[in-house]
Amino acid sequence: MSWLSILGVETMSSDIVAGRHSRSRTLEEEPQEYAAFKIEKRGIDLIPDAERKMRPSGLFWLWSGAVFNVEFLFYGTLIMTFGLTVFQAILAIVVGNLFYALLGLASLQGPKAGTTAFMVSRAPFGQNGNRLVALFNWVTQVGFEIEGIYFVVATVILLFSLHGTTLSGPAKIVVIIVAALTQMIVPLLGHATITKIMRYLAYAFIVFFVVLAAFTFQRLHLSAFHAKPASFAVWTTALVLLISVGGLGWTENGNDYSRYLPRDTAPGRTFWAATLGGAVPSVILEILGVLAYTITTKSVGIAQLGVPESFPAWFVTPFLIFAIFQLLAINTIDMYSSGVTLQALGLPLKRWGAVILDTVVCAVVTGIILFHGNFYADFSGFLLYIVVWLSAWFGILMTDYLLRGGTYHSLSLRSARDGLYWRHDGVHWPAIIAQVLGMAAALMWINAAFAKPAYTGPLSNHFPGLHGGDFSWAIGIVVGALAYWALAGRSVRNEAVRAGA
Repeated sequence: MSWLSILGVETMSSDIVAGRHSRSRTLEEEPQEYAAFKIEKRGIDLIPDAERKMRPSGLFWLWSGAVFNVEFLFYGTLIMTFGLTVFQAILAIVVGNLFYALLGLASLQGPKAGTTAFMVSRAPFGQNGNRLVALFNWVTQVGFEIEGIYFVVATVILLFSLHGTTLSGPAKIVVIIVAALTQMIVPLLGHATITKIMRYLAYAFIVFFVVLAAFTFQRLHLSAFHAKPASFAVWTTALVLLISVGGLGWTENGNDYSRYLPRDTAPGRTFWAATLGGAVPSVILEILGVLAYTITTKSVGIAQLGVPESFPAWFVTPFLIFAIFQLLAINTIDMYSSGVTLQALGLPLKRWGAVILDTVVCAVVTGIILFHGNFYADFSGFLLYIVVWLSAWFGILMTDYLLRGGTYHSLSLRSARDGLYWRHDGVHWPAIIAQVLGMAAALMWINAAFAKPAYTGPLSNHFPGLHGGDFSWAIGIVVGALAYWALAGRSVRNEAVRAGA
């Protein structure tokens, strides 16, 4: 399959065969009510055609609603704390957000396979081999959930302080508990509710964004902001951070939502809906964060929320209140995905049980960070290091997709020993080897000198002219993809023939 066919031409439809899987088909495709504001019973189930009511426009607004968020304003100011000039920061934002194309590519499998990202991941890795990368993904999703809950708690604390009340330690614990319990409501309700809420929150935040932009431009004087250009190494660190929180960082969520698109949705429409839905608001908000930083020279994020001094006093409180709702909304995406990832990992949990487990973990870790941690150092390290596993996994997933021509035997993704993807005790060793090689390569060319723990790979300073650049994301994808193609190309093509037979 060519890249052109991925972006604009229908791939082969997923073939659901009869025979020994007929009983499984009946059980897994039993219709259930799919409606907003009712608890969704689907987890990693195959989504039957009758429940695939989403349209590409819905996928666009789902991602826009998640990304049109004050968090992305924070990311723009965060990279400015690295010492970048305005030009360097905007260049990093534009280049970094081109990689939302990776989210578009990682959303193509859902309509065909009808299941979640880490159920599709069983095709290259095998059911048991997939547990390794599913575990990595669960940790990643929970990390982003903790970020969101931390920001919500910090925003609530700031709101109280602005109105003359300093919260004590026990009061902060209560805020953490309330925030975590509130966070779990929408993920419990499920996909239809998430889609509807995200669309309307996107509309509301666009209005807030216009007001934010107006206040910022009133006080903007770029000529008064002077900064010495940062080194190329620092610039690439900012770039990899933006790729991590943006296009590459969302790839493991893509199919969890695109699986609700009809099976015959054109791949090009799926690709552009996810890509533009994430990229457009991300670019706009991060650039606004850069410009706001030049006014305050503070991190205009949520932790101190150093709310821009360009805001009039009357706007600060409604801004912070709305920010809380937006932060809870973006966490919904991660919490829904982490729940189905736990199921793909093999834990015997219903989706609602996985949501509760995540809620407890997030609340406990958030409390530890709030009272004893260094959020900025911990979070920066998290963003830089997750690229190590994620880049290799993405390269393998997309290579597998191309090798099998977009064809998946959907029931085998749910099957155990009698499934097409069981192989050797549930492990497909070429994928495991490719994952390890891709991760090793990424660690060779990472520059996490500003992170905690600090580490710089040997290749980062080896090549003349690159000056300590961080290309972990690129080399991880390339090495993972090439290793998998070399080790499994022929066998995967044969599997694709059998799946379509």
